[in-house]
Amino acid sequence: MSRTSVALLAALEALIVAAIGLGICLVPITILWAAQYHLGADFTVVWRSAADIWLVGHGVNLTVALDPQTVAQLGLPAAAAPFQVTIALLGFAALTAGLGVRTGLRAAETDERLIGALSAVAAFAVISTLVVLSSGSAIAQPSVWQGIVLPPFVYALGIAVGFGFAALRGPAPEDGETGARADASPGAPRERAAGDSSSGGAVLSALRTRTTTIEVPGALRSGALAALRAGSAATAVVIGIAALLLALLIFGHYGTIISLYEQLQTGVAGGIALTVGQLAVLPNLVVWTASWLIGPGFAIGTGSSVGPLGTELGPVPGLPLLGAIPTGGVAFGLVGLVVPLLAGFLSATLLRSRAGAAVAALHDLRGRILTAVGIGVVAGVQLGLLAWWSSGSFGPGRLHDVGPNPWLVGALAAAEVAVGTVVGLVMGARDRR
Repeated sequence: MSRTSVALLAALEALIVAAIGLGICLVPITILWAAQYHLGADFTVVWRSAADIWLVGHGVNLTVALDPQTVAQLGLPAAAAPFQVTIALLGFAALTAGLGVRTGLRAAETDERLIGALSAVAAFAVISTLVVLSSGSAIAQPSVWQGIVLPPFVYALGIAVGFGFAALRGPAPEDGETGARADASPGAPRERAAGDSSSGGAVLSALRTRTTTIEVPGALRSGALAALRAGSAATAVVIGIAALLLALLIFGHYGTIISLYEQLQTGVAGGIALTVGQLAVLPNLVVWTASWLIGPGFAIGTGSSVGPLGTELGPVPGLPLLGAIPTGGVAFGLVGLVVPLLAGFLSATLLRSRAGAAVAALHDLRGRILTAVGIGVVAGVQLGLLAWWSSGSFGPGRLHDVGPNPWLVGALAAAEVAVGTVVGLVMGARDRR
């Protein structure tokens, strides 16, 4: 496939990814607009609302300035002054990153994977720029520079993960390699076949040449790779158990959630829009549940606390899913704190089974402890970043502080995962003896 074809197909895929996310925002609001205003109001309001939600879903800050009449109707005196919404609706970011992984996998199968990735990110950046420039109003105004940078960054992050998955599957053809073979036919000059490599292949070759000149001790290299792999596995275990626990809490408090739906009296169209909004917040709730398992818990407003040792809440936003907030006592909370320790232990087991050579290179006790510390640091950084991205300001007044404390989550997660990993590595060493 030619370079131009790869670039055009990648740009088209980026357009489809952006259209899916914007469509999920636009369709429910359009239905609500049609039901409430009977197609009589200005449709630009619908588009701007959908664009603002999509941008907030990727971490773009939204400045809201309500008029006095709206403030009086809502009964929120704190909303009289302009406030910011800084919490990301991670459902949209997860969708964009997940589709970006697919883009990365598809681009890795071509001969011009770098060209495909750059074309996809550039096209997504153009779309994001058009969206942020066409959004905003006198009431809500998103940050322009964040709207230009953050959505393409999320998409590029997914593409990078897709490249990583493709590398784990096996070696992919180098950029321009297949084209060089095709041109190296019996009737074609060899100079043309050798010189037909793409610029991406030349860059990769230069990077490989420079990398090979850097001598890294084998133990350090193997330990760093083991820490990265096992730490990511520990993060996945904590998030997976948190998602399972959240699902059980939702099913266990199903009656409370339904009653909250009924109290809001949103109607069919409003109920659809509310459900889509809650699905967008669902990944945030998973991260908050993980923070609860780690220990710090999370807040839903200034002065509130939802942790494994108890729950103290004030007025909360009218989201029915918040009816599933865990209110367990000390015993259940202490059981939850076992999860990050278990994640560290399982990561050590994975390290012993699939990276035995790396563990063998660090055969002494000090090497195992250093590896465990590295695994804990990786898991702590990843979980801390997720906690930071899932928290922020949800509204005026006390809703300025919503979500977990990323510093506490990262520090405690690193310590707990490291302890569990040390236990797993030491037990594994005794079993081998």
